[in-house]
Amino acid sequence: MVEIQKLENAAEMLKAIAHPIRISIVGKLEAGKKLCVTEIHKALNIEQAVASHHLSILKNKGVLNVEREGKHCYYSLKHERLSQIIECVNKCQDY
Repeated sequence: MVEIQKLENAAEMLKAIAHPIRISIVGKLEAGKKLCVTEIHKALNIEQAVASHHLSILKNKGVLNVEREGKHCYYSLKHERLSQIIECVNKCQDY
């Protein structure tokens, strides 16, 4: 039997990801990648403040890990399987 708390946590993570920019961020962080906010905002062609805002949401909802190295913070997926959700959604659009 699935625990209610686990379902609620999963729903919160999915809600956090459910935004075009945040889906793109999760996609950029697939396969164990670690990127800083500068790399993310340049890769997505968005303002750094916008990237920081969305990274904060993903971090607070348990989607991302953050590691500080010197003056940079590097973001990575907390659960590698999250990238499979994005892959699945992309495949569903092919039909």
